[in-house]
Amino acid sequence: MSAKNSNNNKRIIRYYFLVVLLISIVACFIVAKAITISTKDGEAWRKIGQEQIRTGVPEPAVRGNIYSANQELMATTESYYRLYVDFWAEGIAKDTLRKYIKPLSIELNKLFPQQSAADYEQHIMNGWNMREREAAQIAAQKKVPKRSREYRLLNHDVNYLQWKQIRQMLYFNKGQNKSGLYEKKFVKRTKPYGTLASRTIGDIYGELDKGGRFGLEKHYDSLLSGQPGLSTRYRGMKIIDREPVHGKDIVSTIDIDIQDITEKALLNKLREIDAESGTAVVMETATGEIKAITNMGRVREGVWGETKNYALSDLSEPGSTFKVVSMMVALEDEVVHPEDSIETGNGVALIAGHELRDHNANRGGYGTITAAQSIRYSSNIGVAKLIQRAYGNNPGKYVDGIYKIGFHKDMELEIPGYGVPRIRHPKDSTAQYWSKSTLPWMSFGYETQIPPIYTLSFFNAIANNGKLVKPLFVREIRENGHTVEKKKPQVINNRICSQETLGKIRQMLDDVVNASDGTGKPAHSDKIRIAGKTGTAQLSQGAAGYRAGGLSHQVSFCGYFPAENPQYAMIVVIRKPRNGIASGGQMCGTVFKIIAEEVYSRNSITEVKAFPIDTLRPLEPLLKKRLDKQVLEAGRVPDVKGMGAKDAVYAMENAGLRVNLAGRGSVATQSIPPGANIVKGQTVALQLK
Repeated sequence: MSAKNSNNNKRIIRYYFLVVLLISIVACFIVAKAITISTKDGEAWRKIGQEQIRTGVPEPAVRGNIYSANQELMATTESYYRLYVDFWAEGIAKDTLRKYIKPLSIELNKLFPQQSAADYEQHIMNGWNMREREAAQIAAQKKVPKRSREYRLLNHDVNYLQWKQIRQMLYFNKGQNKSGLYEKKFVKRTKPYGTLASRTIGDIYGELDKGGRFGLEKHYDSLLSGQPGLSTRYRGMKIIDREPVHGKDIVSTIDIDIQDITEKALLNKLREIDAESGTAVVMETATGEIKAITNMGRVREGVWGETKNYALSDLSEPGSTFKVVSMMVALEDEVVHPEDSIETGNGVALIAGHELRDHNANRGGYGTITAAQSIRYSSNIGVAKLIQRAYGNNPGKYVDGIYKIGFHKDMELEIPGYGVPRIRHPKDSTAQYWSKSTLPWMSFGYETQIPPIYTLSFFNAIANNGKLVKPLFVREIRENGHTVEKKKPQVINNRICSQETLGKIRQMLDDVVNASDGTGKPAHSDKIRIAGKTGTAQLSQGAAGYRAGGLSHQVSFCGYFPAENPQYAMIVVIRKPRNGIASGGQMCGTVFKIIAEEVYSRNSITEVKAFPIDTLRPLEPLLKKRLDKQVLEAGRVPDVKGMGAKDAVYAMENAGLRVNLAGRGSVATQSIPPGANIVKGQTVALQLK
């Protein structure tokens, strides 16, 4: 081996040992540092690491929707976002902000033109200047009560699509650390049909996790709210540890078309007579399903809105509609017969030491009439004398007859806050308040408190061949589009009276409306036969007791149609009209007639071939035709752009997606592109314009 090669080898060996020595030193340093970190500083670093990881973070479930009986969306959950800028974010730089502030402000103005670009620029820079003032105070060792980490970017909230656009704007697209932009997500309950059946559908608290406040939202809160999941968060990443169980959907019994007809008819009458409040409820006879329920109260002069569920919670004296209950009890006990005569005189009588008047006392009264006519004419004196004569010595038997019908039972309705009838018995704890006048006054609708929904249920039982069924507000429960529970009619009393008594009562109710001298004549229709009973009651004025006057009456009409084969029962109640003479027939009977005729005409057209083809809607739904034209694959997101809200929601939910709506009109954009794969439980945001 040459001397030259030997020197080279020695040099290489020296370099090799030098490298090994350096590596050994670095390795020893790393080992020493690791030992130091794991022993001396380990606890501190582990604490910092744990602070970066958040475990057990609740993962909210999506609240279920509420639908009408005809599959219209009546309540759904909509997400919205409140945007902030954290001017103390680590990566934020003043020079970068100044570079992008003008184009950013222009983009904000294009999206939200209610403010100019200059206004947006000034607003954002005001936030930065606030941060600089705080920094100066900190440098001067002065206390700063709160750093500007929650500076509102906009003075209004935005929907998902708008939030997505803002995140893609110049400067904001750099991410939260460099731009300071972040959001707080909120949810609210949206009712696409506004006030329609609003008090019955219900509402939720502002914070979704607090659940329902009233109505179906409250009663079915546990089903609608679902079960939250759990997640782990680490530096912006989220790992789902337990998937949330999304809420079930509720299909109500409300028919949107009947609801719309009912609300408009009632509201028009309230405006006409300037009444304080009114309620109208339509019930399907055979099933007890509530097809429409509207409760309107005066919000301010000339404006009415759904402020209280009068139909269920209003415990008031029903007035003359209760005469039908009294007559049924007496006929069933065979102590009164339709042809029995009773003397009503000139319309004024002294009964149990109190003066009692008929509504026609100023016209000389009815004189001698039959029991049947006491219902047709709605004679207070006639009914009071009949019941007093039959039960004066045994008033408990009369009340027992009312109880036998099932009028006093708690029907356990699905709407929280409903009232239960208060019908006193001479032998119960309220016997001390039972006087000689209680029985006769009770017979024509005073001294009892009954919510309108109970009166309606009674009349519905008359229409339903004597079967008293519970009012139903929910038709079925759904999960992921599939029915998991279907509600069935619930019978409270299979037989409120004998068929013989029932036939006599139905004839009396028919005469009230269709006889030439019946008090319900304003409800008479040439299009459909209506049967029912008027009601007019003076409202107690506290210490003043009962007094006459337009502001002190509650008027009503309750009945069913078509009278020969009842399909629906309905009640209309109006309180404290300012205009006109308080009359159950004139005020409520006319509303009843309008609703009955429109509902009947809507449901009676069965032979479509009898009409010219261009006057009808296509027999095949427009939505179905459109979807048929699209190339839709199972598990793919449909294209709903251009559709109305109703059709778009139907298409998306049919595909297994949940929907958030924003805006009005037709769908302009959808957050998940058409044809994309569907992920279970995914929510698509639709922007309508």
